[in-house]
Amino acid sequence: MAKGRGRPGRRRAVAEINVVPYIDVMLVLLIIFMVTAPMLQQGIEVDTPKTASETLSSKKEPPVVVSVDKDGLFYLNVAENPNVALTPDVIQARVEAYRKLHPDVPVLVKGDQAVPYAKVIEAMAMVKVAGVDKVGLVTISPAPPNASGK
Repeated sequence: MAKGRGRPGRRRAVAEINVVPYIDVMLVLLIIFMVTAPMLQQGIEVDTPKTASETLSSKKEPPVVVSVDKDGLFYLNVAENPNVALTPDVIQARVEAYRKLHPDVPVLVKGDQAVPYAKVIEAMAMVKVAGVDKVGLVTISPAPPNASGK
């Protein structure tokens, strides 16, 4: 007499998830992203001054800030009068002299939202010529969204 083990030749259901289709889908998505990523680097119009970014660590000395106003004029916060526009040569000389006295002070470029991008690049180039290796850009954090959604 046979023991009560069930019918011979009948298989039990396997309770495992077959992940092969998921791997296939992931590989297809990876290929799609690899193909489309270079296409996404095309130039589009963006509003760069408003972005979330890290703030500078608070140090004893304030950073050197080269500002570019909407008319494309350059200003320096460590000049005798920070509200007077300076020429690129004067800014280079003053940044270089200030950095000799304060070598660890950060140097930032702050550009007006309406100024042509080339003027901001010109300000960065002035600072680089003055011997600064790292130049930061000043941005304004966007206002947090209203909790009520209005």
